[in-house]
Amino acid sequence: MIAASYSQTGASDVLTVGEIETPQPGPGEVRVKLAVAGVNPTDWKARAGATGSLGFPFQVPGQDGAGVIDAVGEGVAKAWKGERVWVYLAAWQSPYGTAAEYTIVPVEKAVPLGDASFELGASLGVPALTAYHCLFSDGPVEGKRVLVAGGAGAVGHFAIELAKWGGAEVVTTVSSPEKAELASAADVIVNYKEDGAADKIGKVDRVIEVALGPNVELDLAVTNPGAAIISYAADQPTAELPLRAAMTANLAFKFMLLYTIPEPALHDAIGGVSKAVNVGALTPQPLHRFPLAETAAAHDAVENGAVGKVVIDAA
Repeated sequence: MIAASYSQTGASDVLTVGEIETPQPGPGEVRVKLAVAGVNPTDWKARAGATGSLGFPFQVPGQDGAGVIDAVGEGVAKAWKGERVWVYLAAWQSPYGTAAEYTIVPVEKAVPLGDASFELGASLGVPALTAYHCLFSDGPVEGKRVLVAGGAGAVGHFAIELAKWGGAEVVTTVSSPEKAELASAADVIVNYKEDGAADKIGKVDRVIEVALGPNVELDLAVTNPGAAIISYAADQPTAELPLRAAMTANLAFKFMLLYTIPEPALHDAIGGVSKAVNVGALTPQPLHRFPLAETAAAHDAVENGAVGKVVIDAA
């Protein structure tokens, strides 16, 4: 098969695209003929060595993708063959990610896609599951006001849509008119760089936070007593928390990484995202498409802050 891969960490030029052996599914696994692969920040960070050393002689990058199951391993029902699926965390503890014509994953990582597009399926995975866990790990959001920081990003996009689906009033912050357009599904859109941002946001019960360090002052200004602030990103190594103010308001600060959340929580997120997809509550962002041969350019686009969703056409 044709795949992008790297044998050492570094800049995007460590990626090569060429023929490697097509993987065969082992017990409990399925092979997916990929149509579209999603590209996330975690992909280029892993390739750059920012999240650890290389765990295999080679690594095909890409956690997320969508396609059709074309082979099944021992113990997997043959009825799975031909199923349209989206896959998540394909490259987690495996050399076979989604920047390829095929990937193999445990059958539980292949989720039926129904009639939804491959583009949406490839966009789910890390962003949608992260958004779901951040939103619902503290219970339902119906009737609550939720602040989604960075609503134009991939997690922010799905957090807005999932919160609306869950019955919340959604406020989001952006930094430009272009990003405001991408976050237009929110009920209230606030440019956090402008004066009076806290007053425009109003009080909220839950914050889905992409940048806790820079945003903690704003978060404290807008949270109701007893609110939860859930952080899912760590682009800065530290954040300074004003303890007395947080204690006085009885705030809860939570942190999550999709790779290591408990299995029951992961299964809840998969089920919830699937329900939202099935009723048409989730949509893809505007796409930046790259051919498989230009996987390095796709990584660079994400690293350089492309606005919208970067995908690779794997077929």
